[in-house]
Amino acid sequence: MADKVLMKGNEAIAEAAIRAGCLHYFGYPITPQTEVAAYMAKKMPKIGGVFLQAESEIAAINMVYGVASAGKRVMTSSSSPGISLKGEGISYMAGADLPALVVNVQRGGPGLGGIQPSQSDYFQSTRGGGHGDYHMIVLAPASVQEMAELTVKGFELADKYRMTAMILADGTMGQMMEPVSLDFDVTPPPEKPWATTGTKMQREHNIVNSLSLVPEELEQLNFKRYEKYAEVIKNETRYEEYMVDDAEIVIAAFGIAARVSKNAVNEARAQGIKAGLIRPITLWPFPTAPFKKAAEHAKQFISVELSMGQMIEDVKLATECKVPVTLCNRAGGMIPSPELVLEAIKKAHKNGGVD
Repeated sequence: MADKVLMKGNEAIAEAAIRAGCLHYFGYPITPQTEVAAYMAKKMPKIGGVFLQAESEIAAINMVYGVASAGKRVMTSSSSPGISLKGEGISYMAGADLPALVVNVQRGGPGLGGIQPSQSDYFQSTRGGGHGDYHMIVLAPASVQEMAELTVKGFELADKYRMTAMILADGTMGQMMEPVSLDFDVTPPPEKPWATTGTKMQREHNIVNSLSLVPEELEQLNFKRYEKYAEVIKNETRYEEYMVDDAEIVIAAFGIAARVSKNAVNEARAQGIKAGLIRPITLWPFPTAPFKKAAEHAKQFISVELSMGQMIEDVKLATECKVPVTLCNRAGGMIPSPELVLEAIKKAHKNGGVD
């Protein structure tokens, strides 16, 4: 069994990124993700890497654009308001088909909101994050171990599909400490013949650009990009099922909400209620198939969220409105308790699965 070390979630992300071959980090401090930048500031100079605290989030994401253009593994991290500032640059990277990893350790909003955990950036991340027609691969860890493993996976998927990947974690995941094994396989970065590395007078110039002024050409670029997204949906959708096979009431939850909900499911089962849990690991692509299958026997779905209700829309789409989908939530930095989720399950059970 591999040795484990006690690490905070934010630190696990940073260490995993380094082990994945990321030698370039550009960011700006904001709670509750500042430990990512602090860890990189300490470690990067020791391994020949580059850490730069930019003058702003806007500057940081454009530095990421530049390093990604050169074909290097590169990362930035921030929390909710900071990701909004990076949105323009993320869209430019999508338009230039550049691979990189963006980490969002969410805090309550809108606006400056507060510094406590939230999941209210779900719409922002799964619908692109900036202007235009595009997607990011969005990975949602539910443990510190997954904070590390999905960071590595994020880099690999970004390179594989030439697109930006995001770790979408709530503040609890970033701040909590758990034993972590760092003994995982890492796929080396692939060759990137498109990168702007200098021609050495041996090839044609490579151009990285997101501007296309000919409408017909831009249309074809978007069509081609969505063909790639279809491959991501087909090959990279990830989720966890827990006691779903015979479940009459199915919980949908990710991140810390999923951990809370699993405890509620266990207690509901102990009380004779057939409850189960589907935990999306990729928020985009959203795991439609297990929800659609569960809708064949479930009487109700409950979306448990640290928001005013965002993922619930994808749950409704996935289940094709065959059964009711209700919301169990806390917002503004509050976390649903197992007791709150259990009460929602018991209410659904009492009403025969129909709220």
